[in-house]
Amino acid sequence: MKVSCSTSFPFLILFLFAAQSVVVYAGSFHKDVQIHWGDGRGKVLDNPGNLLSLSLDKSSGSGFQSHQEFLYGKAEVQMKLVPGNSAGTVTTFYLKSPGAMWDEIDFEFLGNISGHPYTLHTNVYTKGTGDKEQQFHLWFDPTADFHTYSITWNPKRIIFTVDATPIREFKNSEALGVLFPNDLPMRLYASLWEAEHWATRGGLEKTDWSKAPFTAFYRNYNVEGCVWANGRSSCPANAPWFTQELDVKGKNRVTWAQRKYMVYNYCTDKKRFPQGAPPECS
Repeated sequence: MKVSCSTSFPFLILFLFAAQSVVVYAGSFHKDVQIHWGDGRGKVLDNPGNLLSLSLDKSSGSGFQSHQEFLYGKAEVQMKLVPGNSAGTVTTFYLKSPGAMWDEIDFEFLGNISGHPYTLHTNVYTKGTGDKEQQFHLWFDPTADFHTYSITWNPKRIIFTVDATPIREFKNSEALGVLFPNDLPMRLYASLWEAEHWATRGGLEKTDWSKAPFTAFYRNYNVEGCVWANGRSSCPANAPWFTQELDVKGKNRVTWAQRKYMVYNYCTDKKRFPQGAPPECS
């Protein structure tokens, strides 16, 4: 669903619906999501609905989506990734709108051969255009235990966080002519799928299907957001994420993560941008 609006539209929504309370979803895969593909390969594993698994074999992967759409919010989940030789697999947690001119905010975990680290791939799409990739190797083994991954999306910025450490901030730079996802409601999605043609060393490492099925686990799903329904969004006035920005400590943590663990940054890719970095990079 596309919403025609001006830049001030989100703040008008905030004013109109400030009296409504924040909507919180805490840890119920039974209640809040639908396993929408995979033919039984996605499973809720406990009665409260706190733990879910997604599996991939040579026939199919699997995935789930939220029942609700959101226009701004904070979404987080704990994930435990495919262990061992995970080359060619991609495990995801992301926000996306429908249609050919979609918006999208991505956490994608690119598997690797045994003994080599996962690559955490982040990206932002607006009106179907992405090309804003930053990639990281994490400071822990994401297959050994659960870790928390969070996306904060508000009118001014998008913040990617790992275990309460911000690793990336994508600011609204519309004043510089840069598109920003601010008028299309998005659902939350997660999936485990095969992309051996590009996911591991550009497709050089193929999936070892003798290791299948590959399985990833999700728990403690939590979304607090401006719920989109009947053509409008209920944005609470008291939600801290709606105006969240990085303080000095947060900015220092981003600098730390990017200096020590970033392995690709589109802003410094002179082959892709020989005429200079995109304007939002400055």
